Amino acid sequence: MDPSALNYRHLSPLLRAELRSDHAGEAGAVMIYKGVLAVTRDLNVQRFAHAHLRTEQKHLEFFEALLPADERSRLLPLWRLSGWLLGAVAACGGASAVYATVAAVERFVVEHYQAQIDFLENDPELTELRNQLRAFQQDEASHLTDADNQNPVSPQLRGGSRALWSWIVDRGSRAAVITAKRI
Repeated sequence: MDPSALNYRHLSPLLRAELRSDHAGEAGAVMIYKGVLAVTRDLNVQRFAHAHLRTEQKHLEFFEALLPADERSRLLPLWRLSGWLLGAVAACGGASAVYATVAAVERFVVEHYQAQIDFLENDPELTELRNQLRAFQQDEASHLTDADNQNPVSPQLRGGSRALWSWIVDRGSRAAVITAKRI
């Protein structure tokens, strides 16, 4: 879909808020991988991060072309910093922490995109947008599967620690979306 084909300013305020949160989320996702890459020395994690970073950059480019600058979250510097720190902290915990972090984020993102896809289901004028969100959701689901398949069980992040970390990442993602919709 060509984002310039959609008249963003004619969309409902609710949908514009959703797309603003998508833009903020993709900006944060790009920075997660940059944070991972700044810290990790693990070649497998580096390959994983580079591959996923390219996808997230394409998603971000779409939303940057769609949203006028004045419609983007005013907290973009915070989302970028938070993403970078999340990736860097995860990388300090090793490969398992990186994969657990990505899996937690992507589980939430797949759910978030599904809610938007469902919202657009009965609007034939927004079929292309819905299809684009579905394609992004499939990319994110692929990242989730990749993270789950790569994730070794390490002593640093086992059992309750992994569950607690995943819960923190999930709750942070949810809070960021709620905030980005408003600010």
